[in-house]
Amino acid sequence: MEQMNELVQYVMESAAEHELWAPHDTIVVAVSGGPDSVALLRILHEISLNRTPLNLICAHVNHGFRAESQEEAEFVRALADELGLPFELAEFDIPSIVKKSGLGPEGAAREKRYQFLIETAKRYGARAVALAHHADDQAETVLMRLLRGSGPSGLAGMRWKRTEKKVELIRPFLRINKTALIGLCQSEGFAYAMDASNLLMKYKRNAVRLEVLPMLEKYNPKVKQSLLQLSEIAGAEDEFMEANALKCFEELVLFEHGKYTFKRASFAAVPSALQRRLIKLILNYLSADSRALDFSKIEAVRRGTLQEHPTVWSLDLGGGLICVRQYDTILFSSKPPQQQVSYTYRLSLPDSRLELWEIGKAMTMTVLERESFALQGEDSGKMSAWFDSDELVLPLTVRSRLPGDTIKVMGLNGSKKVKDIYIDDKIPSSERSRIPLVCDGSGNIVWIPGVRRSMHAAVGRHTASVLLLTLEELEKSGET
Repeated sequence: MEQMNELVQYVMESAAEHELWAPHDTIVVAVSGGPDSVALLRILHEISLNRTPLNLICAHVNHGFRAESQEEAEFVRALADELGLPFELAEFDIPSIVKKSGLGPEGAAREKRYQFLIETAKRYGARAVALAHHADDQAETVLMRLLRGSGPSGLAGMRWKRTEKKVELIRPFLRINKTALIGLCQSEGFAYAMDASNLLMKYKRNAVRLEVLPMLEKYNPKVKQSLLQLSEIAGAEDEFMEANALKCFEELVLFEHGKYTFKRASFAAVPSALQRRLIKLILNYLSADSRALDFSKIEAVRRGTLQEHPTVWSLDLGGGLICVRQYDTILFSSKPPQQQVSYTYRLSLPDSRLELWEIGKAMTMTVLERESFALQGEDSGKMSAWFDSDELVLPLTVRSRLPGDTIKVMGLNGSKKVKDIYIDDKIPSSERSRIPLVCDGSGNIVWIPGVRRSMHAAVGRHTASVLLLTLEELEKSGET
C-alpha cells in the first residue's frame, strides 16, 4: 500500500500544479487493460474515494487487431464492475478502416479511439479524458519528433493537458516511469493484460523503444531522463514564446474580409524566433493543417518578407492557403486572389448614373456651369474628375483594364502604360482589376479613378461648363 500512497501523492501534486481537475469533476478514463492504464484507473479511483471526490467513467476501445482483443474488453469491463464504475465500450474493425481510409494502422486506431473518448466525455458531461501516457512514452515521443526534425513546440512532447473539441485530454503520469507503474500492479496484485503487439517492430514507436533508445543508452544511461528534461524546458519556453507571439499578433496583424495582413517594417523589427511563430499563428487561424506547415514554407514566407526585391510575389502554401506580398504589405488568405473581372459599359447624357455591380461601385456624371464648379472645389481623394464638357467626346466607355492600356498623363510628353503607373503608385495587383478605366468616344483613356486623369478635355480659362465624374461605393449611393 506504501507504493500506492506514494504514487497517489505524486499524481495529486502534478494535478494541482497543472490544474488537471477540480473536486466533483467527471473524468473519462481510457483503459486499454495494460499495466499503465490499469494503474491509472486504480490510482484515480483511490483519489476519488479518499482525496478528491471525482466521478469516473471507465472507457475501453477494442480495435479488432488481435484475437485477444475481445478477452481484454471483458477484462476491463470486469475491472469497472469491481470498482463500481460505469463502463463504455467501442468496437472498431481497424484493419477494414485502414483499407478504406488509406491511413496507417496506428493513425486509424488513434483517430477512432480519440473520437470515441471525446464523444463519451460529451455524453457524460465530463470535463476531461484521462490518458495513461507516462514518462517513458514522453521520452519516446520527444526522440521521435527530434528524429523527424521538429521545432521547440514538438520537442515539448505531450502536454499535461490540452483541449480537443472542448474536452480536455489530461495525462497525470507524465513524470512517472513505466517501471513504477508495473511495480504498483505487481505489489498490489492488480491484474493486467499484456499487449503482444508492443513487441512488433513494424510499428515506428516500438522500433524507437526497442532499438533506438537502448542503443543511445549505451552512450548515456540516463538518456530518457535527458529527453524528459528537454521536454520540460521546451514546454515552458514554448508557452512563453506562444504568449509573446499572441501579443505580437495583436499588435501587428490586421484581420479584414477573411484576410490577415501586416506591414513589412513592423515585421522586420521583430526577432526571428517570433517572426516564425507569428507566421505559423496566422496560418493556424486560417485553419491550416498544422502537419503541412513545415519549416521550409514558413521560412520562405519569412525570407520573402524581409528581402528588398522582389516587392511583389505570391506563394502557394498548400491546403488552399496563399501568402501574397504587395510592396510593403504581406497578406495571408485561405482563398485564391480575386480573379480579373471583365466589363464594359457606356455612359452618356441624359443618363447620369452607372452601376458597376462587378466591382461594387457607381459612377455619376454631372454637368455644372463654371461658377457652380468653382464653388464645389476639387476632390482631394481623387475619386472625382472634371472635364471641359465641350471638348470631351461622348459617349464615355467605362471598362475593366486590358493588356497594353496607355494613358496620356497631364504634364508628361507621350503616353504611359497603365500597368507602369500602378507599379509606380504601389497599387497591389489584387486591387488593380477593381479600378475602372474611363475612355472618351475616341477610345482615349481620360481617367483612372483614384490614380490619374489624362490631358484630354482639361478645364481651362475658356471652359464654359464642366462635366464632373464621381466614383462611389454602391452601398453609399442609396441603393439596396
